Amino acid sequence: MSEIIASPSTRRLARDNDVDIDALAKRLGRTTIGPEDITGSAPAPSGGGGDTSYWDVDHSQYGPVTEEPMSRFAQVASKNLAAAQALIPAVTHHDRADVSAIEAFRKALKPEAQSRGVKLTALAFHVAALARSLRAFPRFNASLTSDGETLVLKDYVHIGIAVDTPHGLMVPVIRDADTKGLWQIGAEIADLAARAQARKIGPDEMGGASMTITNLGGIGGTAFTPIVNPPEVAILGITRTETVTVWDGDTPRPVPMVPLDLSYDHRVINGADAARFLTHYAKLIGDPRNMMV
Repeated sequence: MSEIIASPSTRRLARDNDVDIDALAKRLGRTTIGPEDITGSAPAPSGGGGDTSYWDVDHSQYGPVTEEPMSRFAQVASKNLAAAQALIPAVTHHDRADVSAIEAFRKALKPEAQSRGVKLTALAFHVAALARSLRAFPRFNASLTSDGETLVLKDYVHIGIAVDTPHGLMVPVIRDADTKGLWQIGAEIADLAARAQARKIGPDEMGGASMTITNLGGIGGTAFTPIVNPPEVAILGITRTETVTVWDGDTPRPVPMVPLDLSYDHRVINGADAARFLTHYAKLIGDPRNMMV
C-alpha cells in the first residue's frame, strides 16, 4: 500500500487512542485517513468546523498584529454557521425579477406612506411574495429532523429578516406574514430592524422562522451564496437592483431587475423544485397586485 495521507493532528489522535493508522487504512481500503476514522464518528463542528488545530499559527512571527476578542453573540453565530455549512448539502439557485411595477407602485403610494408614517420599502414586497410562495410550495416551509428521517411541514408562515447590527447578525421574525398586508409588514420590518440595532429584540422574536431573507441590496453586489439557517431548509438572498436590457422583438427595453439567490438543503429540495419556486416568486414580485390582501 502507498504511503498513508493523514494530517499531523490525525496522527497524534491515532497515537493518543493507540490506533495503528497503517492497519486502519488497510482495513478501510483507503490511503487517506481523517480524525473521524480514528474516533468512529464525524468531528463535532466548532467555530471553524471540525479539526482546526492546523490553524494554530503564531501570526506575529510574520509581522505586527493586534487581537480582537469575538463577542459571545458572534461566537454562537460562528458555531451555528460552521455547523450549517459542514452538515447541510446546500445548493444555490440564481434568478432575477422585474421590479419596475413595484417601484412605480411604491412611488404612487408615497403620499399615503407619509400620512401613515410607514416607510414602504421593497423588502416589504419581498416578505409578502415569499410568504405566498411558501404557501404555494409547502416543502420549502418545512424542517428536517436532526436524524434526517422526518420532514416537519409547517401550517404557519413566519419570515426571518437578517439584520446587520454592530454586535452581529440578528434574525428577528415576522409572524404569520401570509395573513398581513403590505402596510403592516412594512411597519413590522421597520420596528424589528430598529430594535435589533438597539439590542431590544427578545428571544421569542427571533426563533421559529419558516424561511429567512438576507438583503444586501442597500450595500451592493450582483449575487452571493447565503448559508441556510437551520432548522430552515432554504434561505433567500437579495442584492442590488440593476438595469438589464430586455428585448421586445427587435426593440431593446431597459428593465430594473433584482438579483435573487436561493440556497436550499438538497436533502429536501431538488434543483427543479428550486427553479419552480423562484420562478413563481419572481412572477409575484413582477406584479405588486399579487401581494395585496
